[in-house]
Amino acid sequence: MQNDPDRSEIAAAASGAPLLSLIASGRAQSRAELIDRTGLSRTTVTQRLNALIAAGLVDEAPKTLPSGGRPTRVLEMNTGFGVILVADVGESILRTAVTTLEPAILAESTCTIDLRDGPLPVLERIAGQFLSLLDGIGRPRSDLLAAGLCLPAPVDFGAGRVFGPSILTGWDNFDIRSWLGDAIGAPVVVENDVNLMTLSESRRFWPEVEQLLFIKAGTGIGSGIIADGRLYRGAQGAAGDIGHIQLNSADPPLCRCGKLGCVEARAAGWALARDLRAKGFEAENARDIVALVHANQPEAIRCVREAGRVLGEVTADVVSVLNPSTIVIGGTLSGAADHLLSGVRQLVFERSLPLATRELQIVRAKSDGNGGILGAAQLAIDTILRPETIEGVIVKHARFARR
Repeated sequence: MQNDPDRSEIAAAASGAPLLSLIASGRAQSRAELIDRTGLSRTTVTQRLNALIAAGLVDEAPKTLPSGGRPTRVLEMNTGFGVILVADVGESILRTAVTTLEPAILAESTCTIDLRDGPLPVLERIAGQFLSLLDGIGRPRSDLLAAGLCLPAPVDFGAGRVFGPSILTGWDNFDIRSWLGDAIGAPVVVENDVNLMTLSESRRFWPEVEQLLFIKAGTGIGSGIIADGRLYRGAQGAAGDIGHIQLNSADPPLCRCGKLGCVEARAAGWALARDLRAKGFEAENARDIVALVHANQPEAIRCVREAGRVLGEVTADVVSVLNPSTIVIGGTLSGAADHLLSGVRQLVFERSLPLATRELQIVRAKSDGNGGILGAAQLAIDTILRPETIEGVIVKHARFARR
């Protein structure tokens, strides 16, 4: 059964916050590793770890690690201790989900939205969907640790607000994080979709790669950067905006942002659809382009190959600056057989120095369409498990078992 903990139990569990952070990140899997990484005595580590186990935050798994003597049991965070709510806001579709701390999706829902309504109607819909999901799986609000929001727009991560021109008309400088946080009673993180897809792809499929560039090629063009194993945002969160790098030409096309010659205006799904419509084909978006490629339509294949070369031109410049070891191409257009990737590879290896490309791999993303959802969940989890915030989570949510 569960009883309210007394202050000494809360204090003991809270003092174990640095241990929990190490366990959750995978940097320590045993008591010996905790001792080694923290410099604490065996007695202190044992006391604080026992408090975390009693609070329901840490489990000792049945599997063991070799230790040179008696096998030691593996320490793991209890991923069912609490839940995370996430929302992936698309141009017309809102997808919401509740996840574990793994993260793994427990339940989800989808509905239509109209972004032209402005932030309040959409956020009210998100809050309503969130609470319905919790009720649907029988979890109380006290189990909610945090929420993550994935937006198709530039985001000032530090402020939790949309900034600059985007399809989210009227959202500029609206305090999304505070409004939604108050509505659901939990901390909220807000990030753009490409960064979240980057985070999910990196953690799930390339955890050992510390220098990674993720490129989303879909309706729009964008990229995310993993530098030294961490998501790199730049000074104001604008890092990776390769879609609006302008390339010189005699007749530069007009971009949705109002500038001329942007990569997006040449290689994004909306731009390819524009060009194919001018040739008499029915095409409105990136999915239509991919369908035409799969139908072996030569004009569509030519357009996608040329888009790959345009992406390759700007990617080669990024390779020269960042020197990633892996480039991952995702988004709808990456499904156009190998036509897009071949163009990227061609230009990158032609234009970059041999030292930068000697061990470089350029591959298609492995994500299954859940990148935005799982990336938002992962960001929320990372945020609450930081050493400076995890103590508050323990104090608020720890549940001590009584025998």
